[in-house]
Amino acid sequence: MSRRLTAVLGLALAALAILPPAASAQPNKPSQGKAAAQASTPAAAPAYSPSHLALAREVMLSSGIARSFDSVLPAFADQIRKQTVTRPELSKDLDEVLASLQPEMELQKQRMIDIAARTYAAKFSESELKEIATFFRSAAGKRYVEAQPQLLDEMVREMQDWTQDVSEYVMVRVRAEMGKRGHQMQ
Repeated sequence: MSRRLTAVLGLALAALAILPPAASAQPNKPSQGKAAAQASTPAAAPAYSPSHLALAREVMLSSGIARSFDSVLPAFADQIRKQTVTRPELSKDLDEVLASLQPEMELQKQRMIDIAARTYAAKFSESELKEIATFFRSAAGKRYVEAQPQLLDEMVREMQDWTQDVSEYVMVRVRAEMGKRGHQMQ
């Protein structure tokens, strides 16, 4: 797993750590008529009010999570460039094509933002999203989002060290306990 991906996953976990517990969050329940209609359509997506979705989108964007989407599309372009390294004559045209696709890629990013907003709407009620949005609008919330990249980088470094230490500790303990039972482990 790349350090950046680990940081993005850590970002999501860190964001969840400061938010109200999701276990008590219940999305707005549809009326009985809508529930029956949704039951007959297994793939039907839950309907959220425009204000609920708008708050979910605001929270998702203001939390800083959408920053991770910004790095995905350039990574795809870099990957494509690396695949064509054996054909340098394609470089100029490839760069032009990738540049011309930027508006389409921005639409794809917006599509992911919409998906993420629906995910937030599914996990948090509208009133909870109002509280969360209020936090992210506050000075402390803005500072939290600003500090996230550095915090995540530090946590990833610390987690790598911790993982190594715990791995070694567990192996030493397992060897000791297996030795007590008459088994030698290398």
